[in-house]
Amino acid sequence: MAESKTVHSPIVTYASMLSLLSFCPPFVILLWYTMVHADGSISQTWLYLREHGLQGFVNMWPKPTFTACKIIFCYGAFEAALQLLLPGKRVEGPISPTGNRPVYKANGMQAYFVTLITYLGLWWFGIFNPAIVYDHLGEIYSTLIVGSFIFCIFLYIKGHVAPSSSDSGSCGNFIIDFYWGMELYPRIGKNFDIKVFTNCRFGMMSWAVLALTYCIKQYEMYGKVADSMLVNTILMVVYVTKFFWWEAGYWNTMDIAHDRAGFYICWGCLVWVPSVYTSPGMYLVNHPVHLGIQLSLYILVAGILCIYINYDCDRQRQEFRRTNGKGLVWGKPPSKIQASYTTTSGESKTSLLLTSGWWGLSRHFHYVPEILAAFFWTVPALFNHFLPYFYVIFLTILLVDRAKRDDDRCRSKYGKYWKTYCDKVPYRIIPGIY
Repeated sequence: MAESKTVHSPIVTYASMLSLLSFCPPFVILLWYTMVHADGSISQTWLYLREHGLQGFVNMWPKPTFTACKIIFCYGAFEAALQLLLPGKRVEGPISPTGNRPVYKANGMQAYFVTLITYLGLWWFGIFNPAIVYDHLGEIYSTLIVGSFIFCIFLYIKGHVAPSSSDSGSCGNFIIDFYWGMELYPRIGKNFDIKVFTNCRFGMMSWAVLALTYCIKQYEMYGKVADSMLVNTILMVVYVTKFFWWEAGYWNTMDIAHDRAGFYICWGCLVWVPSVYTSPGMYLVNHPVHLGIQLSLYILVAGILCIYINYDCDRQRQEFRRTNGKGLVWGKPPSKIQASYTTTSGESKTSLLLTSGWWGLSRHFHYVPEILAAFFWTVPALFNHFLPYFYVIFLTILLVDRAKRDDDRCRSKYGKYWKTYCDKVPYRIIPGIY
């Protein structure tokens, strides 16, 4: 199994897996409770728990409700229907380790616009009030925690009983199989790709939907939307719009092309993204900050610039691959390395590694503007509380770890060619520093 060759020592790997499996679900509830009911103050939540003990935590944890189930089911069914029914261009993913090439229907942008227009339309015409989603947020997260665990068990069983392709298999360890996943490209039938649904159409889509939800809730509470909330919402929505514009490129990344469908990816996209990724907006609902026009514009422009650079990095590499290294990079012929590798089936293949443009600055330079963009949509919350910045810190740790895993995977795949590449592009993320 691809991921059983862990990049950390076995003890660190087991410790991190078991701690994430056991600590992530309660953390989501603690985050929601602190943001919504404890004024965003960690110390306030801590005092409550110290006073009431374990029973206090049990009382804090909302029970899954029928309303929450109904909201999640309607949203999930709507997104699944859009994924299946909307027209889209046929796109091929990268060749997998066993030599398979997955085929997708690229209709993410259409699904995104239909979703946002429908959601805002339901609010505008008084059919459904998005504030209801915010009011039931704790129950929704609680239901997602339970439902997503069940879904991950389904994926584990499916990987054993009915894998969708030869890119599957067990490493013989239940915890690793459940955590990292059994299948690389699980599908229901021929056309419904489970990872596209969990990662893109449920997870990333919910980010934009909840960003708008928080904005509408603040409007309902105060009769206006604070400039801090507007900056936060605009930047998050611009970022998610960029994601769906580039969705076909995302299908070439580690999340889809290398990480199997298990707890790490699927539970993360179904629960962690709607809760942790949207948390700065969740905080701002009850904490309207007045930034003033000048500061708002500075933050907005800086955030949009970071999102654009992040997009341009990905676009540059995608264009380089599409033209087989023949296009221009920053107005010049690209500097590149031709690397040979062998698939698990023994077939020889070649790849081109780009060593100029953004990709000449560092091997994962695109992570720098991504982290900065997250900072800019969080900074409207100012610095009264630490918790709104949890996502920025989490994202930094996630991307540093992902850069290491990607480097290790490429080292084992390309061998001497990767060493040549690292000599040419010596920095991993931050040029001149790391």
